[in-house]
Amino acid sequence: MFNKKSIFGILNITPDSFSDGGSFLDIEKAVQKAAQMQEEGADVIDIGGESTRPFSSPVSQEDEEKRILPAIEKIKSQVKAEISVDTRNWKTAEKALKSGASIINDVTGFRDEKMIEIAAKYNAKAVIMHMKGEPKTMQDNPSYGDLLGEICSFFEDRIKKLEKAGVKEIAIDPGIGFGKTYEHNLILIKNISFFKKLGKPIMIGVSRKSFIGFYCAEKNPKERLGATIAANVLGFLNGADIFRVHDVKACRQALEITGKIISV
Repeated sequence: MFNKKSIFGILNITPDSFSDGGSFLDIEKAVQKAAQMQEEGADVIDIGGESTRPFSSPVSQEDEEKRILPAIEKIKSQVKAEISVDTRNWKTAEKALKSGASIINDVTGFRDEKMIEIAAKYNAKAVIMHMKGEPKTMQDNPSYGDLLGEICSFFEDRIKKLEKAGVKEIAIDPGIGFGKTYEHNLILIKNISFFKKLGKPIMIGVSRKSFIGFYCAEKNPKERLGATIAANVLGFLNGADIFRVHDVKACRQALEITGKIISV
């Protein structure tokens, strides 16, 4: 089962991710980072080989696999934390599962029926993320008639298809920053509880994102930790269960003390 109040530590093995591109292309550095995040409290290491930042172009399946598969194998042999593969390519997902991953985190929300088949075939856990459009175009004036209702309907459809295929463990992610305006992101964090009726653990990924930079006037993504923590804590208070973060230790501490205080 997905653990409630769990942390996914982000490991981008890419040259161009918005915050840490190029930092972990070396496999030894990637393994060291995974071990560090586990020590700091990450329950899952979420490994991706393609940047899906706004306006990014897709990478080839071959390049994606060259980046992540050797790292997954080595991390699996040295780190006890569960491994998630952050990919929208079903062929990459299948190879990652064979290499030691157990979760598919698909930014396209399993729109590809083949990805659903792979998740079911390998008994993988699935994270359904909502994204409007594709990374290259998703921030071209995103609009909704009913933001919460449209995202919820998308989840309902995807959950039904995944469960029909036999996928047993599913989490949902409203896709902060993926085909959303800055205000949409705030509304989603404030209204996380709206999605509780679906009965699935809810993930949020706010770490260092551009909406934080916009409202806090901070251009450097690595300098957005304080606001990232605030957004995660508000997400927690509003019903989020899983937190995808770059800064594992600081975010874990914030969530732990928040939980202690509200439980008194």
